[in-house]
Amino acid sequence: MFSKSKINEPGPKTSETTTPPTGSFDTGAAKTSGMGDYKPAAPKAKPAASVLSSDLHVTGNLKTTGDINVEGTVDGDIRAHLLTVGETATIRGEVIADDVVINGRIVGRVRGLKVRLTSTARVEGDIIHKTIAIESGAHFEGSVQRQDDPLSGNKTSAKPAAAAPAANAAPAAAPATGSTGNS
Repeated sequence: MFSKSKINEPGPKTSETTTPPTGSFDTGAAKTSGMGDYKPAAPKAKPAASVLSSDLHVTGNLKTTGDINVEGTVDGDIRAHLLTVGETATIRGEVIADDVVINGRIVGRVRGLKVRLTSTARVEGDIIHKTIAIESGAHFEGSVQRQDDPLSGNKTSAKPAAAAPAANAAPAAAPATGSTGNS
């Protein structure tokens, strides 16, 4: 009635190896047996954007290499890869990001490779960009300046040439003013 167990026989082992992949209990064995083919997805997956909800008020600077979606209020500077400013959001400070999408309000300078002001955007400050898009209906007060590398913060690259002649002109003008005052 009873015979040798089939588990100890070499033949049934092949049937056992085909059975476990259908079961969920042997997933670890499948990963370790094909170690060369297995690549974990978690480190390569991009993390989700950080969301600051509409009821949140942050005082201070925010810095990340990831993405931020702001719906609340931030009193401080923000540096991110992708910054999305929601319609209910208000940011008072400098914004620096590779991509900036503005649906809400920013009071301060905006620096970005790609800057987009949607129809609901309100920006009070200068925008330094590589590419910009401003939709009809957006409210903007400030200056717009194109730079090849707006993230570097080198405003001085355009201004030293302008500042140097002004510095040279000021000393020349001062003696002329002084001599006319003496005459």
